[in-house]
Amino acid sequence: MQVLIVDDSKLALMALKGLLANAGYEVLTAMNGQEALEVLKKHPARLVISDWEMPIMNGIEFCRAIRGEDFPGYVYFLLLTSHGTLDEMVQGLSAGADDFIAKPYKPDEVLARMRAGERILSLETRDVAIFALAKLAESRDSDTGAHLERVQHYCRTLSQQMATIEKYQDVIDPEFVRLIFQTSPLHDIGKVGIPDAILLKPGRLDPQEFEIMKTHTTIAAETLDAALEKFPGVSFLNMARDIALTHHERFDGTGYPQRLKGYDIPLCGRIIALADVYDALISKRVYKQAFSHESAKEEIVKGCGSHFDPDVVDSFLAREEQFVNIRKRFAEADDAA
Repeated sequence: MQVLIVDDSKLALMALKGLLANAGYEVLTAMNGQEALEVLKKHPARLVISDWEMPIMNGIEFCRAIRGEDFPGYVYFLLLTSHGTLDEMVQGLSAGADDFIAKPYKPDEVLARMRAGERILSLETRDVAIFALAKLAESRDSDTGAHLERVQHYCRTLSQQMATIEKYQDVIDPEFVRLIFQTSPLHDIGKVGIPDAILLKPGRLDPQEFEIMKTHTTIAAETLDAALEKFPGVSFLNMARDIALTHHERFDGTGYPQRLKGYDIPLCGRIIALADVYDALISKRVYKQAFSHESAKEEIVKGCGSHFDPDVVDSFLAREEQFVNIRKRFAEADDAA
């Protein structure tokens, strides 16, 4: 496995590189957080060991920068530090660090913590399974392209921006961002229970058909509730259930299936509501042409406070450049396919 180590001391860097290389790791190095961030963008290592005290960008700043980036997989971050007080540990964890290695370190401890990190990263096989299930459900509709991938990235971008809003700083942490990225592909999984004649109809649904289509939210929720009964307290199942059930609720209470209003709608549902609608607008369908970003933006702004949470709309406007870039990236993938 590839690992990036970051330290402004060449001696310390070479010593740690030798230890890890001898243990079979492919080692990348950098001497400050800014340099390391550039290395990660070119060589996406999944494990990072970073010193705390460094010039230009220290370990805490580097960790925050990683959590704010859109890397393809989770980066497990070990902070190498002589900082050992409770307040300093909290500071590191709040920045997104996963574990600490105290200086002076023991080689066996470093390798043990690396193996623990690898075990955590192996859990992403669960994420692959989640995404595969969502893709299987989506495969019934050949007109969706890279919809799930785009919505994943839109949700992560919105969550990262909302985390900068004071009232959400205690709610949206790196774990929330990770979970919404993981589980957002399941938002339409209930469509497996919708008849093809309705799901694949090349045009607008009549009122009776639309009532049947609406049930995809409750079909999904009932399925995920059954999983929660067997595995209570599993955080990704809880969020997946909330997303599947509430992503068609509207901020003014006119959505479905429960006509929830305002902040009674779970935060994850309010976030994915905008991401899902934006992607529907910018995507070509048999019954409509794709909207430009500006036209889609106009529709989103028009729905502020009625369809969408104003805080989510503000976050969309703050990150619209990222939305455009995500659209372009996956549009190229669609064209290649």
